[in-house]
Amino acid sequence: MQVILTQDVKGLGSKGDTVKVADGYARNYLIPRGLAIEATKANLKQLAAQQAERARQLQRKEKEAEELARRLEATTVRIPARAGEGGRLFGSVTAADIAEALAKLGIKVDKKQIELEGPIKQLGTYTAVVRTLPGKTASLRIVVEEAGA
Repeated sequence: MQVILTQDVKGLGSKGDTVKVADGYARNYLIPRGLAIEATKANLKQLAAQQAERARQLQRKEKEAEELARRLEATTVRIPARAGEGGRLFGSVTAADIAEALAKLGIKVDKKQIELEGPIKQLGTYTAVVRTLPGKTASLRIVVEEAGA
């Protein structure tokens, strides 16, 4: 019997896969537990429509991520901070501070997307990596300057 998996099934396939299984396995295990539906013409047509919609959404997300990456590459974030002798900061600049500074510039980035090599504890220029999508990143230039400057 041909079935369409509605969830990942270990040893059988992933959600959305069409697989051939024994009739009893499908009727007695997969279908009653909601792990699969029968692969009728209507269900296959619906699956194809869902996959096409997912592909369109993925393409839109990739396009938005590329635009965000371009904007981030062209942006320099200036973060004012109080510093003591030798340019050492009182505290540190975190990913949350960088995300907040980006929000003021009209660029929405979650602090979890920003990767720093370590906490920023000195005045100066730094580079952070921003994950726009899994596997895609952009670099961001950060300038930490004296708060009164």
